[in-house]
Amino acid sequence: MARVPIEPVYGNLQGIKSSQLKQLQRLYQQRLPGDCFTTPEFAQRIAAISTDLGQPVCVYINRRGQVIRVGVGTLRQTRIPPLELPRYGAERLSGIRCISTQLKLEPPSESTLTMMAIQRLDALVVLTLTGGGFERRGGGATGYIKETYLAHLVPHPETNWTVSPPLSLDVLTGQDFSSLVEGLEEEFRREFVGQAVDQQGDRVLLVGLQTDGITAQRFQDGLEEVTRLVETAGGEVLQILKQRRSHPHPQTVVGEGKVEEIARAVQTIGANLIVFDRDLSPAQVRNLETQIGVRVVDRTELILDIFAQRAQSGAGKLQVELAQLEYRLPRLTGRGQAMSRLGGGIGTRGPGETKLETERRAIQRRISRLQQEVDQLQAHRARLRQQRQHREVPSVAVVGYTNAGKSTLLNVMTNAEVYTADQLFATLDPTTRRLVVPNPLNQEPLQILLTDTVGFIHELPPSLMDAFRATLEEVTEANALLHVVDLSHPAWQSHIRSVMSILSEMPIAPGPALLVFNKIDQVDGDTLALAQEEHPQAVFISASERLGLETLRQRLGQLVHYAVSC
Repeated sequence: MARVPIEPVYGNLQGIKSSQLKQLQRLYQQRLPGDCFTTPEFAQRIAAISTDLGQPVCVYINRRGQVIRVGVGTLRQTRIPPLELPRYGAERLSGIRCISTQLKLEPPSESTLTMMAIQRLDALVVLTLTGGGFERRGGGATGYIKETYLAHLVPHPETNWTVSPPLSLDVLTGQDFSSLVEGLEEEFRREFVGQAVDQQGDRVLLVGLQTDGITAQRFQDGLEEVTRLVETAGGEVLQILKQRRSHPHPQTVVGEGKVEEIARAVQTIGANLIVFDRDLSPAQVRNLETQIGVRVVDRTELILDIFAQRAQSGAGKLQVELAQLEYRLPRLTGRGQAMSRLGGGIGTRGPGETKLETERRAIQRRISRLQQEVDQLQAHRARLRQQRQHREVPSVAVVGYTNAGKSTLLNVMTNAEVYTADQLFATLDPTTRRLVVPNPLNQEPLQILLTDTVGFIHELPPSLMDAFRATLEEVTEANALLHVVDLSHPAWQSHIRSVMSILSEMPIAPGPALLVFNKIDQVDGDTLALAQEEHPQAVFISASERLGLETLRQRLGQLVHYAVSC
């Protein structure tokens, strides 16, 4: 005779007797009608077990009336992990309801309702039990249910759920469960369709953490920058959640309560991606994804995704793939099919995406081959630079914060056709063009090479610095630098410091630099006066409006003459 498998009981099992455990396991054999929340007999049976244990009990039931999970403790202690729930998305409920007991005569707490929202339960039935109001009949405990509460989600941003007033058990068991669920599903579907109109990319919840040492202004500037990064990557930030802590939580970055708030917000707004404004460890990403059930992307992975979209040349794609694989290699642990990165969207694009779920050893071999190719690329570019130097053509590298207008400036000065857009990292591959500038000695005009380089960003990820060293060496090998600054950006001073910090970390000190403030047509007089006071030697232009370009050409001639003379 085949043995009946013993179903597991979850939650807090410490101190439970074997006879009590068997009572809990027998609940799996029960089957409820599909049109009711529960039956009086089943509710009283759960109440009796809970009374005997002196602890809450939670029973999870699917729409076919089958008990699929039994646990001892609160909803938090017994909840179904997000990865084990049906992955319907924001337009659907999970198809599971929970009947729980509560030893206090009060409505379900916000923590309990949050757990209901995270699991997207069809409904939550709370049976409140009277303290000491139990009788012993025939040697067994019969629980007396004082009153019940019925809670369920609602598809409205203002409120996540609704809770009924206290109900008698007879009133609760007489309500039509299937009609309620069908109505809710239809409401969620309509709400989801309304949100999804004209929304092709990822729906993002942005999370920002302000720690000690970060000023409020810098924190806000960082959030705005990450928002721009999300938009550049093709996503839309639906909501921003913030938290202030002295230091990041080692397991989940933010605190436990904030993790619950994030999970609740994800369900409310229908987000399919969470982006953090900082870099996360592999363990932090895994912990967050396990608790919330939605993909989590940090700042570096977001930038890598943009680079994957922007890389056009073979060299650029090569460097992006190398950076992606080196970044993702330690993050492969725990990535099963349930959280596969091969589904598309932010953080999944790029030449190396099909390698992410292969064996670690194969990825390491691929990284070694890519590293060799990058080294060859570096040597090839070094030979090209030597040829240019042999021809005695001075070179000027255009550097600056991303979206400062470097490519636009190159286009208007050299009639180049470099792609430009009001986006971060609009161009990735370097472009070099010839330019004739006045000779400060009133002799024959000078010919120079003007090279547009990849834009910098605050705390440029080390993986990108390493992978793009062949590109960034265009900066170190140039005779001089043209440092372009977007004066219309509120954080232009911080951008200057970020670029200077990155340049100071170059293995070879770059040549002399000329500071150029761009987009002066978009700033007020006070900002312009402040920049002129702080940087009296700078040049002020508007590349798009062709303002100040002749002055820039003259200053370029002086810069190149000085750099070559030195």
